[in-house]
Amino acid sequence: MSKKIDLKTEQDTIDLAHYIAPLLGPGSVVTLSGDLGSGKTFFVKALGSFLGITEEIDSPSFVLLKEYHSGIYPLYHMDLYRLKREEELLDLGILDMIESGITIIEWPRLAQEILPYETISLEFGFEGSNRYVRVNTEESLKELFE
Repeated sequence: MSKKIDLKTEQDTIDLAHYIAPLLGPGSVVTLSGDLGSGKTFFVKALGSFLGITEEIDSPSFVLLKEYHSGIYPLYHMDLYRLKREEELLDLGILDMIESGITIIEWPRLAQEILPYETISLEFGFEGSNRYVRVNTEESLKELFE
């Protein structure tokens, strides 16, 4: 199932995070894709706020992984852009993270084969100066985004 949602304002992105946050718990995975500046990190900051994260959330681009433990569940925020092999991903301990907390993965292509069935995939993008997100979910989550 795929649904496109216009994100006309920052508040629209905050509202999306507010809607998704209660759906998440240990074992939940959300993947994020989209060009630089399309709203991925802003979304994660908003999501973290709704999950009770008090640390400053920023992009994990240069360190691959940031962990936040001040919320109701651990939040693991990964950026897999620079990884080349699945072994590198497994060395990060992704399977343990997925089991113990909420995992957010930017540039998820390398991880596709090991992600849980009910992963929520968000593709952020632009049409001219307007932002949007395409929500892709498995059939079992379809009714949540209709």
